[in-house]
Amino acid sequence: MQQLIPATNLGFPRIGPHRELKRSLEDYWAGRISVGDLEDTASSLRRQRWSRQRELGLDHVPSNDFSLYDHVLDTAVMVGAVPDRYRTESGEVDLGAYFAMARGGDLRGKAVAPLEMTKWFDTNYHYIVPELSAGQRFEYAGHKAVAEFREAKAIGITTRPVLLGPISFLTLAKQRGTDTSVTALLPALVGVYEAVLADLAAAGAQWVQIDEPALCLDLDHDIVDAFSETYERLVRSAPDVRVLVATYFSGPRANLPTALALPVAALHLDLVREPDQLDPALSGAPDSLALSLGVVDGRNVWRADLLSALALLEHARDRIGADRLLVAPSCSVLHMPLDLDLETTLDPEIRPWLAFAEQRLAEVVLLSRALNEGRAAVADLLTDNATARLERSHSSRVHSGAVSERLATQGPELEARTSPYVERRPKQAKRIGLPLLPTTTIGSFPQTADVRTLRSRYRRGELDAAHYEAGMRELIETAVRVQESVGLDVLVHGEFERNDMVEYFGEQLSGVIVSENGWVQSFGSRCVKPPLIYGDVSRPLPMTVGWTTFAQSLTDRPVKGMLTGPVTILQWSFVRDDQSREQTCRQIALAVRDEIADLEAAGIAIVQLDEPALREGLPLQRADWREYLRWAVSAFRVASSGVADETQLHTHMCYAEFHDIIDAIAAFDADVISIEASRSNMELLDTFVDFRYPNEIGPGVWDIHSPRIPGVGEIVTLLDRALEVLSPHQLWVNPDCGLKTRSWVEVEPALRNLVEAARVVRERVTSP
Repeated sequence: MQQLIPATNLGFPRIGPHRELKRSLEDYWAGRISVGDLEDTASSLRRQRWSRQRELGLDHVPSNDFSLYDHVLDTAVMVGAVPDRYRTESGEVDLGAYFAMARGGDLRGKAVAPLEMTKWFDTNYHYIVPELSAGQRFEYAGHKAVAEFREAKAIGITTRPVLLGPISFLTLAKQRGTDTSVTALLPALVGVYEAVLADLAAAGAQWVQIDEPALCLDLDHDIVDAFSETYERLVRSAPDVRVLVATYFSGPRANLPTALALPVAALHLDLVREPDQLDPALSGAPDSLALSLGVVDGRNVWRADLLSALALLEHARDRIGADRLLVAPSCSVLHMPLDLDLETTLDPEIRPWLAFAEQRLAEVVLLSRALNEGRAAVADLLTDNATARLERSHSSRVHSGAVSERLATQGPELEARTSPYVERRPKQAKRIGLPLLPTTTIGSFPQTADVRTLRSRYRRGELDAAHYEAGMRELIETAVRVQESVGLDVLVHGEFERNDMVEYFGEQLSGVIVSENGWVQSFGSRCVKPPLIYGDVSRPLPMTVGWTTFAQSLTDRPVKGMLTGPVTILQWSFVRDDQSREQTCRQIALAVRDEIADLEAAGIAIVQLDEPALREGLPLQRADWREYLRWAVSAFRVASSGVADETQLHTHMCYAEFHDIIDAIAAFDADVISIEASRSNMELLDTFVDFRYPNEIGPGVWDIHSPRIPGVGEIVTLLDRALEVLSPHQLWVNPDCGLKTRSWVEVEPALRNLVEAARVVRERVTSP
């Protein structure tokens, strides 16, 4: 009998169909529910996830892919990589310590800062960066992987536990007070993984998935060489368990021979991001190695080309045999909305073009059936898929002649400011008249329950436009008065009309739609609803001008126009897959350019164009960086370069490492950049020791993702650190990011401290 080719999955969304995890976490943090209530919600969600994946027909259902905050943080707890400041006197790590590592706050009567947070490879998912110290020791301290395997087994589902691999964990971690090599730390860490695998084997695990996305990075030779010995040890520790090593978001490329030579049962390859790796893998894989092929996209929502995917799988089956093949999405479907069936208002023409996480997994199952039973068994489903894709490609809503003509007729001349920065600066100083070390915020203010209720009532038709606008104007005026009272120099209108910094623009751009329930986890309880870019993008009407000019009418202080940049709109959307990302990004850039022109014409003197996603859009391997940065910088400049010299252009970036692309950031030629820096204690500024950034910089002095209110002295210390590298004439004072997730009781005192700290330092640097 022919060996069945299994349908598998690498990971599943955590938040629940109605964001139950988000609500339960926030209720727990606010003290409204107990730890038992939180654990009950988490347990219920885990059972739902396992059962639903089994119902869809998956043969391999993952476990330990669920987390109360972040799977990298879970791994740090599992291996005992918990800094002493979070532990109890007995050395234990309780739930309070876990959340303190993620969010900071009060821990056993003492204020603690959180660990750093940054982007998970080239996604908008944020992970908590493990912190390793000199003499770091590892211990088997967290038993979550085994507990959740047993939990699933108790309801009749034998899962495939997922672990973040030891080499990827160390590659993602940050060392403090030491420069110990990854290879020096590995032996002790692998010992913990050996114990985990032995426990899983004893509990009855048949397969274990170990994620090693680091194999798709440019790695030092010693790290590459360490993979073989590491996995020989791990496989020996649990000989009855079949280990699958998973790579994704790219191909291993130069590391492919190393990956194929690992002494494991299977290797997962992302054929969506890198289809060209298939034939080298088929040729190089030893007879003992099975291949898990990710042939449908785990990161985008457009229905797969199932006929093309099936052809790849059939080619692989014919080369290596059915018994060495597994079918999978390209990566965990954590990065997708949960279920298209939750959408009740989606455009009926566009809806058939889509597949959310559950529909994506149904595609995996369909492909597995086609391989096992023959194409005839699923002929109707394959025809339906091909028809939907054909209708999409021929839809008049996808292509715009006007957008195509504009792209064709406007070229590089759009990318240049009228004058260099040294000539723009005095003109802007004359127009705006700011003090030394000017203070501002990044854009948003607290999105309270009243704010959300106002928007939702308007969206449901319970408020007419006049009452909605009146309510928004009240909120804006309150925000302006608060900013004046605390003494900020440059104000914002607060962005109360925006549910999200990308979704808001997606609702107003042509060629883009927004789902009703397409939520995706960004970090912890933070969820976003990425827009769906289905066609050519343009801007029918002004999007922000009315709210910004109203705010400016209330005050003599300058109010910034607040926009999201083209690269971030692209990166944080589900982007059409029928043309290059570069072309789509340039379309967005032209739409944003039109908005900036209208803000400037309305008298707005400062415009901020946020690009927090620039770094995360980088390809994983440096060989591809130059091309990406070429078109990403070009798009930003197309969007921003139409302004006059007297108009000050800001940009903002956060929660990523920027030192290795600082030349690209400088090429933006923004007059001011604000950038996250407080969690790392201004480590980012080390970049500016060697790279003399010519324009103005606002390194963040308040970590807004933590509930802590920074004191004046703390902010002064950070500003002093900044002045070791920057001149006073370059330095702006601002938080790390927008304030929408904070409460007013935190925001007002924190901003007063920020303004006072700026005053203290300003007086010191200007005194004789």
